[in-house]
Amino acid sequence: MRSVGKMFAALACTLAATAALAGDEAAGDAELDALFDTGAAKPAEKSITPDAGIGLRLKGYAELGGAYTVAEPEHWSKLRARLEVGASGQAAAGFKWKVSGRADGDAAYAVERDYYPSPVRDDQRSDFSLRETYIDFGAGDWEFRLGRQHVVWGEMVGFFFADVVSARDMREFFLPEFESLRIPQWAARGEYYAGDTHFELLWVPSPGFDDVGKPGADFFPWPMIPAGTHVHERKPSGSIENGNWGLRVSHLVNGWDLSALYYDSLDVSPTLYRVAGAGGMPGFELRHDRIRQAGVTMSKDLGQFVIKGEAVYTRGRSFLTDDPAAAYGLKASPATDYAFGVDIPLEDVWRFNVQYFGRVLHDRAPGMIEERSAQGMTFQVVRTLGNAFEFEFLAASSLNRRDYMLRPKLVWKIAPEWRAQFGADWFEGRPTGLLGRFDDRDRVYVEVRRWF
Repeated sequence: MRSVGKMFAALACTLAATAALAGDEAAGDAELDALFDTGAAKPAEKSITPDAGIGLRLKGYAELGGAYTVAEPEHWSKLRARLEVGASGQAAAGFKWKVSGRADGDAAYAVERDYYPSPVRDDQRSDFSLRETYIDFGAGDWEFRLGRQHVVWGEMVGFFFADVVSARDMREFFLPEFESLRIPQWAARGEYYAGDTHFELLWVPSPGFDDVGKPGADFFPWPMIPAGTHVHERKPSGSIENGNWGLRVSHLVNGWDLSALYYDSLDVSPTLYRVAGAGGMPGFELRHDRIRQAGVTMSKDLGQFVIKGEAVYTRGRSFLTDDPAAAYGLKASPATDYAFGVDIPLEDVWRFNVQYFGRVLHDRAPGMIEERSAQGMTFQVVRTLGNAFEFEFLAASSLNRRDYMLRPKLVWKIAPEWRAQFGADWFEGRPTGLLGRFDDRDRVYVEVRRWF
C-alpha cells in the first residue's frame, strides 16, 4: 500500500484551505443523505408570482471542487467549477414545467497538460448539459411527464442494480453523488395510481448513454487500453426502432413495498468490442447492444431498521473473454445482478448500512474474464457530530478478487445554503477487479457548494 500518512497530509492541507475560504458562518441544520446520494436540504425556492395560481420558481447551486491524486504519478485530477440553474412553474391550464441546465469548467486539464492526453483534455475540461426539462399534466386518473427526466427504479447504496433506466456520467466512476451522476433521458412517462398499486409506463424514443470518457482518463473503465488510443463509440441512430420501452408495477402489501419491472433497451453501458484497427493492428470499439431486463425490488420499514432488496435478470449482454476464437473477444451470457441491504439508525446520531451484492453468469464459458458467480459487500456508517458536522465512511469490497474501496468523508454544514465536504477515495486490488482496476487512482478531495 502507498503511504497513508502522505495521503492524509494532503487531505489536511485541503481541509485548512477550504476552512479559510468558507469563513465562520453559522452552522445550519439541513439534513444530509448517505455517502453516495447526498442531497442536502435546500433553502426555500425563490418564487415569482406574476398572476394568481401561476408561479415561477428559480433554484440551483454553484460548486467548487478539487481532487488531488496521491498515487504515483501525483497530479491534480479535478479543479472544477460547476453551475446548475433551473426554473419551474405552472401554466394557467394546469401544466407544470421545468427547465434546467448545467455548465462545468475544469482547470485540472490545463494545469496537467503533460499528464493527460489531448482527447481526455478535450473531453473533460468543459461541459454543458441540459438537465431535467419537461412538462407534467394529468388526464383522468393518469399523470404524464414528457421531456428530459430522471427515471429512478432502484435505490441501493453505491451502485446501480434495478436502476436500469438511468444513464450516468462515469468519468468519476460511482464517486459523485447520484444526483450529479445521473444523466436525464428524453422520455414519455405515464403513471396510474389505484389504491396501493402504482403502474408506470415508459417510452424513451431517443436514448442517452453512459459517458465513460477516453483512454488515459483517471476512471476510464478499461485501463488496459493505452492512453491516447482512439476508441470509437458506435451510437445507434435516432430512428424510432432504436428506442427503449418499459413498465413497472408497484404494490404495498402489509407494509412491504414490492415492485416488478421489465425494460427493453439499448444498453446504457457500452460493451467493448475488439475489432481490426489501422494497419491490421488490434483496435477497439464501444457498442450499445439491445438487452432485455426483468427485475424485482422490495423494501420494508420494520421500525428499528429498514430492509431493501433488488434483483435484475438481463439477456443480450456480452462479456470479455480471452478465447481467441470468440468473435470480437466477447461471449454472451444471461446474467442476474442482485443486492440485499439493511439500514439501521441508532439514537438519531448513528446510521449504519450493510449490503450484500453479486452477479451470476448463467452461461459462463471458459476464458471469460468474469467469474460465474461474484459477490461483494458494502458497509457504511454515518455519525452526526453536533449541528454542524457529519462523518461518513463507506467500504466496498469484492469477496472473490480481494479488491476494495475505502471512502472516509467529513461534511461541514456551514449554513443552510452552504455545505463543504472533505474526503478521500482509496482503491486496492487486482487490475481485473471492479475496484482494483483503479488501484493507482487514490485521491483526496474537497467540495464547497452553495444553493440558491
